[in-house]
Amino acid sequence: MSGFHAVAAVRKAVREFLRTAPEAVDSLCVAVSGGADSLALAEATAYTCRDLRVTALVVDHGLQDGSDAVADKAAATARELGVHDARVLPVSVSGPGGPEAAARRARYAALREASAGAPVLLGHTRDDQAETVLLGLGRGSGPRSIAGMRPHDPPWGRPLLGLPRTTTRAACDELGITPWQDPHNADSRYRRVRIRDEALPTLEDVLGGGVSGALARTAAQLREDVDVLDDLGEELLAAALTETRDAAETSPDAVPEPAVPVLAAAPAALRRRALRSWLLGAGVRELTDAHLRSVDALIADWRGQGGVWLAGDFEVRRARGKLRVEPAAAGSITTSDHR
Repeated sequence: MSGFHAVAAVRKAVREFLRTAPEAVDSLCVAVSGGADSLALAEATAYTCRDLRVTALVVDHGLQDGSDAVADKAAATARELGVHDARVLPVSVSGPGGPEAAARRARYAALREASAGAPVLLGHTRDDQAETVLLGLGRGSGPRSIAGMRPHDPPWGRPLLGLPRTTTRAACDELGITPWQDPHNADSRYRRVRIRDEALPTLEDVLGGGVSGALARTAAQLREDVDVLDDLGEELLAAALTETRDAAETSPDAVPEPAVPVLAAAPAALRRRALRSWLLGAGVRELTDAHLRSVDALIADWRGQGGVWLAGDFEVRRARGKLRVEPAAAGSITTSDHR
């Protein structure tokens, strides 16, 4: 692109995103790393939303020497690009799942807290979406993962999912700014880097180009299907809970217990969605497909087996024609239901 065509394309993407946003807002935050995607997004948001207060949020993960200087420069550049304010958020990266997962958790927690309820725009592009789809395929983690990132996922917003990374880089060139090149983005120890540098170029060569766009379209189509199935799963869960709800016997603080017969009559795809929603509502986290299938076996493959242990020390048991989830006690996963 020449002239200011790339800048215009990014601004248009932000304008279209805000036009389709579910709610009107009086302030916005933009997550800024100092890379091309986030800087192009910051400029476009500041330009497009001149009647709103736009704040750049820069997370300093502290994982590299000089990361504080990089964060300060990213904040300064964002101010030069027109945002009203820029804040650096130092975080501590620790916990399970490796450095990528730990950094992501720390980053999103810091952004959520600092935004104080305002929407946070993220600079994910079409290429990031393609990488996410391939990662989901490789993990075998089901259609929800392959459906990729949502444009609107409050408080997160992703206006640039329809643009390639080349456009944000060209926008920075047009604006006369030099983005920061994160060394981690060239480190082949990270799976996403190898997908970006090896897998996608190979697929582009073998399939004749257009792979990133095709993967992004696939994700969008799957999101439409997943949304419909999720809505039907919620309706199923509501019916199963209505069947068992009895205010005279149930404490207001108790986790509701869905009726097994209602769930058993539904297709497996809807049943597992209902179970997922129920378990998330009960406070269970880090649910995998294997977890859901094990819980589903208490309905569809019932042989009087004991309870199912879930991450966070929760146990799901079947009792008297209902499912029950509660904190697991040592040696307690033996409950059976002979009805």
